[in-house]
Amino acid sequence: MTPAVDLLYEAVAEKGHVCIGLDTAADYVPSRERRRAANDAEAVLAFNKALIDTSAEAAACFKVQIACYEEMGVAGLRAYSETLKYIRSKGCLVIADIKRGDIADTAQRYAKAHYSGDFEADFVTLNPYMGMDSIEPWLKEAKSRGKGAFVIMRTSNPGMKDFEYLDLANGKRLYHTVGEKISDLAGEHKGENGYGLFGIVVGCTQREEASFIRKTCGNLFFLVPGYGAQGGAAGDAALLLKDGNGGVVNASRSIITSWQKEENPDNADNAFAASCAYKAAVKMRDEILSEINN
Repeated sequence: MTPAVDLLYEAVAEKGHVCIGLDTAADYVPSRERRRAANDAEAVLAFNKALIDTSAEAAACFKVQIACYEEMGVAGLRAYSETLKYIRSKGCLVIADIKRGDIADTAQRYAKAHYSGDFEADFVTLNPYMGMDSIEPWLKEAKSRGKGAFVIMRTSNPGMKDFEYLDLANGKRLYHTVGEKISDLAGEHKGENGYGLFGIVVGCTQREEASFIRKTCGNLFFLVPGYGAQGGAAGDAALLLKDGNGGVVNASRSIITSWQKEENPDNADNAFAASCAYKAAVKMRDEILSEINN
């Protein structure tokens, strides 16, 4: 069984570094499509499918933020499940952005829920701040199922400095220690391309720290948020990559709402929105590759 991290490495080599975030709020769907759907959850699902069909060749993977679906209740979770299944049916990899983090017994149950069944994904996002015993059950399940995870290390939101930047007695910041712990884990459990089965989340909005993080976490695959709507640029993201690979760069709103910036958005349908998303993904991919090659 090929580990998910190796499959993602291969997808990046083939398609580039773009991870399209299907963090799809109902008001991201063209109004005409939303009106004719049975409910918002059905509108979101149809929108997602159109984007997946059109943009799969330009994306190494997709990321699906569960909160956007939970807010729509049971129908939303059904749309979430169907979105995950549709992505995987197209031969694409999917990251479930669930940010779980809980004690061992609960973690094991979460792992089974999100590595199999109705909510099966190839990767999940994890919050490590309850300790490594909240991570280890996920690793056990991941190894047996060929799955992976991205553990939050240093994010891209303004509040990251409230906790992630706390100075420890050893002179390091808290997020440095998270990176070290996951790097140690990667040394024990890694794929054929040298990256750990579990990677880390590293935002691209703090350019001055990028080279240090990439150097100290060389055996970790990165999920890089912060591109686009949060202010990160291709050059910022490229500093977090390694040898032309080593990570995927996520963009959500800047891709999936790109149709709203076109003329006459009130006349848009899902096909038009999907074509705009594809163009935005290709532009992002090419900009990152250009920065890598410079």
